[in-house]
Amino acid sequence: MNLKKLALLGFFFSLICIHFSRSQEISSTQFGNGLLNIVGKDSTWSMKVGARIQLLSNLSWEGTGEKSFSNPEQNFLVRRARLKFNGFAYSPKLKYKIELGLSNRDISGASIFTSNAPRYILDAVVMWNFFQNFELWFGQTKLPGNIERVISSGDLQQVDRSLLNRRFNIDRDMGFQLRHHFSFGRKFLVREKFAFSQGEGRNVTSGNFGGHQYTTRLELLPFGKFIKKGDYKAADLSREDTPKLMLAATYDLNADAVKTRSNLGGYMINDIGLYTTDISTVFIDLMFKYRGFSLMGEFADRNADNPIATNSDGTPTGDVVQVGNGLNLQSGYLFKNNWEVSARFTNIELDKEITGENPEEQYTLGLSKYIVGHKLKVQTDFSYLHKDEGLDQIMYRFQIDVHF
Repeated sequence: MNLKKLALLGFFFSLICIHFSRSQEISSTQFGNGLLNIVGKDSTWSMKVGARIQLLSNLSWEGTGEKSFSNPEQNFLVRRARLKFNGFAYSPKLKYKIELGLSNRDISGASIFTSNAPRYILDAVVMWNFFQNFELWFGQTKLPGNIERVISSGDLQQVDRSLLNRRFNIDRDMGFQLRHHFSFGRKFLVREKFAFSQGEGRNVTSGNFGGHQYTTRLELLPFGKFIKKGDYKAADLSREDTPKLMLAATYDLNADAVKTRSNLGGYMINDIGLYTTDISTVFIDLMFKYRGFSLMGEFADRNADNPIATNSDGTPTGDVVQVGNGLNLQSGYLFKNNWEVSARFTNIELDKEITGENPEEQYTLGLSKYIVGHKLKVQTDFSYLHKDEGLDQIMYRFQIDVHF
């Protein structure tokens, strides 16, 4: 871009900013609560602008037999770099959220089905509280799947999510969601979530190749709400003064799915186009918090009608659905000085006859320092991964998270 174009762009940007500042109310915020809050002078709209980065260092060793742990690999990377916008439009009952990913890990996965373009958009969704406790969502966002996935990557207890999430999560998709909640007595809260989506994952631009995806989730909170939505944040930073518990179950059906992990994984391509099969996933999870102690548990199970992809003549293509199950247990204790120790156990058992994958067990110990809650923190963890047939891996990670 030459200097004339740059100067012209700066001039127009300055005019926009001058007009913007006169027609809206702009307020500064505390650290971690957005870069700025903007409210229209007539109070018919609002926008909070935020940004965050995660900087990660990773060191691992793996091998078998005498060569175990003899091949170290190390990398530094910008794990996540994101911009977030949220607020309301016209009425506080009509909310919206936009989240853009800028790091290589955020925008990877381009294909002919996403027009071979980087996948910048993570969330683009509107949420309409149209009647009492009913809320209708439309757009691209996370499906109501396992709790670990729906927890923001900026609110995690350890450096990153578990192997269970990597293998089984149903991630984001484009479609509708209907959410509702009601109470029994003074405290017992019930939340229902239903989703009807395209079933292809995020940022697909080439249409619907298979059927559709149907997701339903039921959440039970017998002791009432967590402080500051702590049921969807890892670690008990609010130090719940009474026990809080959420028990939940999700059932997801992706009819005529075309990917190896429901709406994730690789496309199953055969000699006549795309191979399709019904894929179902079940999640059962819990979150418990009390006085700095937290416990999260998850079980996942995936099945498919015909998990081995075939050509029109019945010969296998080499693609298979990642069917099997997984268990993840994670716990931590937050000290009064905001240091936290945590531990995680994850077991993955895919169907070896179909996938060729051996069972996996991973043990992780974590240490976190919350400087300004989840908005500014330093985390490190150490993991040991064991697979059958003697394949082991040791991994050490260090991460800094800054969230404006």
